[in-house]
Parts: sequence; C-alpha cells; structure tokens
Amino acid sequence: MDPVIENNPGNLLQLVERSAFVGFWRFDARHGALYWSQQLARLHGAPEGYMPTFEHALDHYAEEHRAEVAQRLRACQEQGTPFDIEVQVRTLQGRRIWVRCVGQPLRAEDGSIAGAEGLVQEIAPAGYQPGTLLRHTVSMGGALGSGEAFVTIDRQGRISYANEQAEQMLGAAGEPLLGRRIWGFFQKRARLSLEERFVHALEKREAIELEEMDAQVSHWLELRGFPFGAGLALHLRDVSARRRAQQHLTLLEGSIARLNDIVIITEAAPFRSPGPRIVFVNEAFERRTGYSREEVIGQSPRLLQGPDTQRAQLDRIRAALEQWERVRVDLINYTKAGEPYWVDLDVSPVWDDTRRLTHWVAVGRDITERKRDEEKIQYLAFYDPLTQLPNRQMLLDRLNRAVDEGGEVQDGALMFIDLDNFKVLNDTLGHQKGDLLLQQVARRLRNCVAKGDLVARLGGDEFVVLLENTAEKPLDPLTAAQVVSQRILDGLGEPYVLPGYLHHSTCSIGVTLFGRNPSSVNELLKQADLAMYQAKAAGRNAVRFFDPEMQAVATANATLATDLRQAWRENHLKVEYQPQVGMDGNMSGVEALLRWEHPERGIVGPAEFIPTAEETSLIIPIGHWVLEAACAQLAVWARRPDRAHLSISVNVSVRQFRHPEFIDEVLSCIRRAGIVPNRLKLELTESLLAENIDANMAKMRNLKDLGVRLSVDDFGIGYSSLSYLKRLPIDELKIDRSFIKDILVDGNDAAIAGTIIGLCRNLGLEVIAEGVETEEQRAFLARQGCHRYQGYLFCRPLPIEELEAFIDSAAGGAGVPLRPEPSSVAS
Repeated sequence: MDPVIENNPGNLLQLVERSAFVGFWRFDARHGALYWSQQLARLHGAPEGYMPTFEHALDHYAEEHRAEVAQRLRACQEQGTPFDIEVQVRTLQGRRIWVRCVGQPLRAEDGSIAGAEGLVQEIAPAGYQPGTLLRHTVSMGGALGSGEAFVTIDRQGRISYANEQAEQMLGAAGEPLLGRRIWGFFQKRARLSLEERFVHALEKREAIELEEMDAQVSHWLELRGFPFGAGLALHLRDVSARRRAQQHLTLLEGSIARLNDIVIITEAAPFRSPGPRIVFVNEAFERRTGYSREEVIGQSPRLLQGPDTQRAQLDRIRAALEQWERVRVDLINYTKAGEPYWVDLDVSPVWDDTRRLTHWVAVGRDITERKRDEEKIQYLAFYDPLTQLPNRQMLLDRLNRAVDEGGEVQDGALMFIDLDNFKVLNDTLGHQKGDLLLQQVARRLRNCVAKGDLVARLGGDEFVVLLENTAEKPLDPLTAAQVVSQRILDGLGEPYVLPGYLHHSTCSIGVTLFGRNPSSVNELLKQADLAMYQAKAAGRNAVRFFDPEMQAVATANATLATDLRQAWRENHLKVEYQPQVGMDGNMSGVEALLRWEHPERGIVGPAEFIPTAEETSLIIPIGHWVLEAACAQLAVWARRPDRAHLSISVNVSVRQFRHPEFIDEVLSCIRRAGIVPNRLKLELTESLLAENIDANMAKMRNLKDLGVRLSVDDFGIGYSSLSYLKRLPIDELKIDRSFIKDILVDGNDAAIAGTIIGLCRNLGLEVIAEGVETEEQRAFLARQGCHRYQGYLFCRPLPIEELEAFIDSAAGGAGVPLRPEPSSVAS
C-alpha cells in the first residue's frame, strides 16, 4: 500500500511542503505557538518566514467569514470537532481569493486536545460561488510564461514553426517537428478527441481553451490555442509535476481520517466483475455507512448499492474508468442498515511516476439534505402546499401535452370548478376554517375521478379537473364529463364537518371538450371559465357546457369593455337627472343617472354597461365623477331659494361602496362643493345586505354621521332580511319598477308593493316608487300610502340644462305641480 495511505504525520507534512498549492498550519495551544508553512505564507502574499500570531491570523480572512472561522477553530479545540469550509481570505496586497480550509484537533500523547492543525487550499478566484467546484480540484490559473513551448500549425494541423522549448518538449531522438500533425504527439486514447478539437477550432477560427493532455513522451502537457493567420498558435507547458501533486493531494485527502467527505480507495483492477477491491476507507465513511473498516476492506464497492441506485450513473462510472478518466456523479448509496443516502461522488485515477495506474480514489460529499431540499423546491413548483394538489404550472404542462397533436391523447374534457359563496365562509368564520374546507374539497375531488385524471387547484376556491381519453382509459369525453360532474356536485354538496360547525356548500362547474377541433390551451381555459360563469348565472350548484354562443357573448363583453374605457378617456359619459315628485306634484329632488353617448350606437343605457364597468373596476373612477357632479349641482341649487330644498340621489355600486377610501371620497366631495350633507342621498343596492353585513352597516353609520341620507334601491327583487333591515341606518326604500309595471293587473305585484309601503310606515322610513308611468298607477300607490314617485308620468331623465328649463316652464314658479300633459308622457 502507498505509504501516504497509512496517514503518517511525517508523510503528511512532507507531501504538503512539496505541494505548491496547499498550505499547512498547526496551532499548539499549550505553548501558544502557531506554525505557517511557506506555501501558506505565499498564499496570503506574505514574505518568506512570515509567521503571525494566532489572533492576527484570523485578520487574514474576509470580514464576512471571520466569525465563522473563529467559531469553527474554537469548536475544534474545545470539542474536537473537525471542520471543512469554503471561505475567502484577503492577501496582504488586498486581493480576495476563495480557499478550502480543513481542520482537525491536534492531540497530545495522552489523547487530550493540544490544539488544531489543517490545510488551506486555493480553489478559485474572487468571483467563485461556494460549492460549485470539485472539492479536491486544484485551481492553477495565471498566465502562460515566456519560457513555454510555442508552435504554430496550419489548417491541416501540421507544425509550421516550433521554438527551442517545443523541440525539447516534443522532440524524440532529434526527429524534426515541422510538417508533423500536432495530435500525433499525444497518447492514442486522447488523439481522436484532440484532433476533433483542433479541426473545429481551425474551421470556426475559435480559441482552444485550457486543456491537459497525455503526451506520448510520458508527461502531461497543458495546452492553449489561439487563431493565428490561417492556422493556430499553440502554447505548451509541462504540468507533469503538478499532475503528480494532484494525485498525491487526492491520496492526502483520503488519509485524513476525520474529514467530512467520505473517502474510498480501491485497487486498480478492471471494472468488470469482480471489479476493484476496497483497500482504504476513512472514518467519515464508517460514520455515514455504518460499516467498519474491517468489514469493507477487500470487498467490492457494490456492497453500497441498493434498489434505487441509478444504473445510468453506474454505467457512466464504468465507461469513464475503462478510459482511465475522472468522473463525477450524484449517486444513491445505502448504509449497512439499508438507509438510502445521496452522495456527490468524484472518482479519479491515480498513477505513479512511471505512468502506471495504481489506485482509484472516490471522494464523496453527503448531499442528502440538499437533495431533500431540491425535492421540496420541485414539489413547491408543481404542487399546492395547502391541498397537496397539482398547481397551475403542472396543469398547464399536462394540458399542453394533452392538446398536442402528436400526443397519445385523442380527446378529453376540461372542467372548471368554483365553490359557491366561499367568501361568505371566509369572512364569517375565518380563513382557518376556509382552508380546512378547501382541504376537504380537494380530497373529495380526488375520489370523484379515475386514476390518471388530473385534479388541480388554480388558487382561492377554484379547481380544475382534466379528463383524458387514452388507450388505457377509453371513454367518450362528453359522457365522462357528465358522469364526473354529477359525481362532483353530489360529493361536494355533502355537509362538511369543521371544528364546532357543520357547513353546507355547493359548487358551479364549467366544462369544455377538446380534441375533435384544434384548440390552444388558453382557449380551453377561457371556454371552461365562461361555462363556469354560466353555471353561476343559472343559480349555482349547476353544470354548464361551453358552446360558441358563450364565446360570442364573451367577445361582445370584451369589445364593450374596450369601448367603455375609450368613452371614459374621451368624456363620452354624461349625467342626466330625473325628477322625484311628491303627492302634491312638487319636485322634492332628482336622481342622477349615468348615460353613455356612443359615437355609433347612440345613447347606451346604464343597464347595458354598468355590469361591465363593475367587472373592469372602471366603476370606481366613474362613480366618483358622478358623485362630484351631483355635489357641484347641489352647490349651484343652494344659491337659488327656489332650488335650495332639492336633493340629488346618486347610485352607488357594491364595488364602489366597498372601496376602502369611499367614505373619505364622499366627505371630500361634500367639503369641496360646500353643500349641506343631507341634500345628498346615496342609493345602495339590496345586494349589499347579502354578505359582510356588519362591516357594511358600520360604513353606513359613518355616512349617516356625516349627515348623508341613505336609500335602498330596487327593494324587493334581491336579498331581503327583515331582521337586518330594522338595524340598517337608512332613510328610504325604493319600490322597484318591476312591481309598478303590472301593479293594476297583477295581484302579487300589488300585494308586494303594499307590503313594502306598510313596512316603511311601521319602521318610520320614507318610500318612493320608481317607474310610475300612468295616473292610475300613481293613484293606486297613493291609496296604499306611497306619496313620492319617479317616472315618465312626470318627466324622463334630462341633461341639467333641459331639466332647469323644464322646471321653469312646467312650474311657472315655486310650488306649481310638475304634471305634464298626457301627450308628453310618451316622449
């Protein structure tokens, strides 16, 4: 066995002192003495004989690494803990370099710790990122010296010039070099690769990067090539001594028993069965594998392999060793107890001075934790951490494969699933219970599909199911989607047991089929999404399949949204006002109504574009603009005694009301206009009462504290709760026009209108009916107790200029009823 392997301290120091790239240090704590080798002094840019104190030596490390080095040294001396770290040092000239610093306890004859000793090895320049280089690779760097061999070659690879050093390095028995091809001077197994590199460099006019090649004259040459005229200029350097030093360093690392790296040295037998036998392992090997040195010496490294050891990586090792080449792989090994672990394994051949292969050295770093972290990162990239379902990224990858024309999937179905009223649960019971519900939904969805189908979570309460018709699972997609969607409706409709609460929930499902007609992934997602919203519109707890009519509606909505944005930018929106009249015919106020003057379609009513404004959030700036216009008009009327009593009602959308700055915006508009707040009336939709009732009531009280009056618009057609209604700080209810239209012929409409009027009377609220178009309707309402009206019987919505003229002409002065002639009603 090589004497280096015996871990003899004398050999250790001798080999280190012979190495131009490794520094040795030793600290004797008993005498406070620190020894630096000459190589370590040179590494720090210090003169020969430089010997710092132990405390001063720490100053040579970069500031950000100094504390770590001090802590590692302290643990080594106090607990005997070896260390192996990569840090930066600063030379005396201020240059930063990365080094590998290895330390182990220095023990006295009685076994007590007397200090510490170790190695410092330069591994890379300042730009290096730790952990990216091989642990025992030696970085030489530097420029090629002027005493190097130099040759030029032509486009055929023939030497056209050689200096004296080249003749001495490559020449044999005085044979001339000129005219000989350069790759002929290297070993046969390297010749083909080298010839390919030269031919490529000559054709592409590219430089040849630093290479170390095995020459025929039994030494290693370092080679660099640069384009020169029609050929290449080559620099050659004999690096045989350095290569031997590298090999000694490899063995040296294996001889330090307490290194963290696992070291295995085998004999240089052929790799075929029975293969090389182990001749040495270090203590780190024994600690990690559970095998003692006696158990493995003479055995094959195959005893570390197991069921998950990658055959492809083993084949890479075998192929490299058969070519006497170094190889590095990430490999799964097994401990004596059968536990798998990952190792970053670097296997290198070792030659003696006569170029005879003597050993294989395998140095491995345990990377099990890193692999686990990588698996976690991979999992987080493709799975939802809450539900453990695939996420959007995995869905898109799978869907792209499914719609690929060259794939095996012939056709399939994509299903969008959205939980109904999930936000209500989150807002009332908290996000923790919402998360528990989502986890239960995920489990139920998995049970609703067959093996091979994909269930994914897009985010929030949105899920997707991908059904694929494959050769292993042939089924008509339409039939499969119908069966699975009904199974999902039933499964998700069962009660959910949450802590202290039994929750009932439903879902809405949109389905689109693919495969028969080419569709992109984005198109399929949009189609399923559209179908899901159709299921929502149908009353929830329903399934809808995509059809082209849905797409046409969606396209029209998108066009409408684009036109609306342009209308807002170009001031095509305007406000009109419709009078509100009392029983005596006197006008008590007006309602501000938004209108859109479309350049092609004419006047567009709010019922057509307000939903689009809500969806695109344009309702926020538009609603603020209407509020400012109403306050400004109230300020104008306040300066006229015959108009000062008038109020203006402004419609407020749900999204606008829930905006966190809505209260501040109302207050700002009132203050800028300088108006009396009770002349401003805000009409709120009844849907506000459906959820977040406590938060909404608090905001309504804030508005009432400002002096603003509140009205509930379209009362009776949405969500109604009398228990909440009596708590609301409102002033007025508006009977929806849908009940007024047939109030004279439909007993139900008449009963509902009468009930609302009676409710307001009992709760002390004002009531107003909208959509009043005939005197008979007004008279009926008056008999029921409703004495305020709005509708075409009195006046259609008018621009402010026309409204002012209409008031003046119809009234002829204050107090005259606004009762137009019958002929004007139709207008």
